[in-house]
Amino acid sequence: MGDGRLRLTSGPLNAHADIQARERAGQSLARQANDIARDLTRADPKVYWLDLVVTAAVTWLAFAIAATAAQPGWTVVAGLVAILGLYRGISFIHELTHLKRDDVPGFHFAWNVLIGVPWLTPSLLYEGVHILHHAKDRYGTARDPEYHPLARRPLHELAVFLGIALLAPVGTLLRFGVLAPLGFLIPAVRRFTIAKASGMVINTHFSRDDFDRANRAPWLAQEIAAWLWCWTLVGLTISGVAPLRVFLTAAVIFSLMTFLNQVRTAVAHRWDNDGEVMAPLDQFLDSVNVPPPALLPFLWAPVGLRYHALHHLMPRLPYHNLGTAHRRLVEALPADHDYRRAEERELIPALGKLVKRMRRASRP
Repeated sequence: MGDGRLRLTSGPLNAHADIQARERAGQSLARQANDIARDLTRADPKVYWLDLVVTAAVTWLAFAIAATAAQPGWTVVAGLVAILGLYRGISFIHELTHLKRDDVPGFHFAWNVLIGVPWLTPSLLYEGVHILHHAKDRYGTARDPEYHPLARRPLHELAVFLGIALLAPVGTLLRFGVLAPLGFLIPAVRRFTIAKASGMVINTHFSRDDFDRANRAPWLAQEIAAWLWCWTLVGLTISGVAPLRVFLTAAVIFSLMTFLNQVRTAVAHRWDNDGEVMAPLDQFLDSVNVPPPALLPFLWAPVGLRYHALHHLMPRLPYHNLGTAHRRLVEALPADHDYRRAEERELIPALGKLVKRMRRASRP
């Protein structure tokens, strides 16, 4: 492993040695990355606040134009801007999970006020769930809430995986407009809602069991606020105070934004694990970076999501330092190092590779 690239032997006699080698390789890569980029783990509050405020302002302005413009052309253009703006804004929920609250004081609250609650996606849906995806003994297994072995599934499952995201507006309305108030009245509904309807997950078999968290003030405040906001939106629309167009425009924007995120998710990992616990190196290589010179990831993988493999290697790196960390690693490590094996050129080529893997898996 002197050149940083792991070369494995094959055959049952060498299986145990290979596993140990992969363990050592993963630990070595993590140490190298930490040595090179440990000074980049500090979040810059100015970057977070400026990005959030500008993103929220652009999103809401574009939404207002899309919902009221008389010209169809303006509606479409503003709608596209709103989709991309909301996508960037919602993507900050990932940062919230890894940020300590004193890293950027007040940011969690502000994000929920500006983005999370108004779009019925409060951070309670991600906090306490996403962190499990990073647990070394959970990643890629049946206990990982954010893993589904797509590459081992029939091709039609990709269409289902992507298409179901379009129903997100229905899901959020049911979650906060129906299940939330019912749950406060019926304990059994409450337990079901927390376990099965309170997480942004991919693994449909996953159930939350952190019921104590759901009784704490931050969760309750977000949930009640989203419930009341949901009822307000529906009430204003039914009563005619707010035009139906506003409600439908919001639903379409949210639906397409969620679909875009689902497409991005489809190429964030290789999705090739069989359910067994993976060595750290395999977890890294099952994840994907889409670094420059690709330009479009700024839009389809915002807030650092283009460096997903690097994020799994160093989860505490704030999004605004991932690019710098990646450049340092590329400059410091050999060209054939394991780190470079996690790279993809762009969205479409990466998606094409997933389709090929799924087709191979479907062959008898």
